[in-house]
Amino acid sequence: MAFSAALAGCAVGPDYTRPDAPTPAAFKEMKGWKRATPLDDMPRGDWWKPFRDPKLASLIGEVAVSNQTVIGAEAGYRAATALVREARAGLLPTVSVSYDGGVAHSGARSSGASTGLSRTLYTFDAASGLAWTPDIWGKVRRQVESNVAGAQLSAADLANATLSSQALLAVAYFELRAADALKGLLETTAREYQRTLDITERQYAAGVVSKADVATARTQLLNTQAQAINAGIARAQYEHAIAVLMGRPPAELDVRPAAFPSAPPAIPVSLPSTLLERRPDVAAAERAMQQQNALIGVAIGAYFPDISLSAAYGFAGRGPLALSLANEVWSAGVTASQVVFDGGLRSGAVEAARAVYDQSVAGYRQTVLSAFQDVEDQLVAARLLAQQAKVQDAAVQAAREQVDVLLNQYSAGTVAFTAVVVGQAQLLSNQISALTVRQNRFLAAVRLIEALGGGWDARDLPDAARIDAQTALAPRL
Repeated sequence: MAFSAALAGCAVGPDYTRPDAPTPAAFKEMKGWKRATPLDDMPRGDWWKPFRDPKLASLIGEVAVSNQTVIGAEAGYRAATALVREARAGLLPTVSVSYDGGVAHSGARSSGASTGLSRTLYTFDAASGLAWTPDIWGKVRRQVESNVAGAQLSAADLANATLSSQALLAVAYFELRAADALKGLLETTAREYQRTLDITERQYAAGVVSKADVATARTQLLNTQAQAINAGIARAQYEHAIAVLMGRPPAELDVRPAAFPSAPPAIPVSLPSTLLERRPDVAAAERAMQQQNALIGVAIGAYFPDISLSAAYGFAGRGPLALSLANEVWSAGVTASQVVFDGGLRSGAVEAARAVYDQSVAGYRQTVLSAFQDVEDQLVAARLLAQQAKVQDAAVQAAREQVDVLLNQYSAGTVAFTAVVVGQAQLLSNQISALTVRQNRFLAAVRLIEALGGGWDARDLPDAARIDAQTALAPRL
């Protein structure tokens, strides 16, 4: 028993320890933001709930069910767990059974008649065999460890694909709502321009202004109406993108126009140390390190001899089923093989495995750095866009007051119509800019949540025990 326990604990190659990651003490752009802990303030699961948009919630809920990228990632996870079951099979013996029976006829015939010397012989061979290569050096266990880490990596990839697809849908949704708002703005502006056209026509009928003013007002109106129609193109394309992200043909989705909220919700920001647990791509990169670390042990295991045990038991003799001790046959054996010269094949494999592991460490650290960059980028975008929105809204208010004054002066005949046209153009430009800033604030909010890992947590990964339970079932046919 002690020897068996010693073998169970023996596994060649380095045991895995997570390398340090470049983690800052705080976010550079944290000014004005509330710090959060992942289980309290940050959204869990349905990360889109703070937007309080039932339509967005109904659309985004279908991503995890029907999105083809997510479905493909889920199939990849199932394939990874199957590899764990395949690798674990190397820890167990293989058992085989066989039965070989036959009939043979011998005798002489003359002129088509039997001589009476013919006979029929029945032979059979029934046996069962067992073969086992004990995992003395832990090479198979290291392969199982690598495949378990690979399954966890695939689970993290699935979570990352889900989060990315959900974020893309949310972005497309708010782009669509911004297109609705732009179309509404242009239609409202067109109605205002119609009133301006009416004023110029009355002024022209009274002989106060020239026909050129009427033509200018009509041109301004028609251009704005054309822009409103053009805004429908982008809206339709965003609607098509949402349908595809939901795994549906565009013809099956119809998103009705709705109001665009004035500002996105406040989103608390997690601490830098917890970010490593909240991003599925970081978790995937960390699992890739353990996967490659275990493969070093697999490569080192090639230096040690393979020892195989085999046994067979059965019956052989005459007669269809002559199972008796007189016909009993059995065998048992042990074989050992050791490569004594391979021209540097094994040392090269070990060196390559170590290099791939080092590469995975660099990839992990780069993923962490990129994660912090993503958060910093969206934090600064959200902060400065909020400031820009206040200034831009003030510019819209000032431009509107200017147009009101110019229209009154034009009606009184104290200013030329050119001043009115310029003022109205400035107002529309400022209104579109304000809408663009509002749109960008929502997009920055979505991307910030995505950069923070959404509602996902590394503890959602299936641990080794859970994967063991999934893969330790009876063999599947």
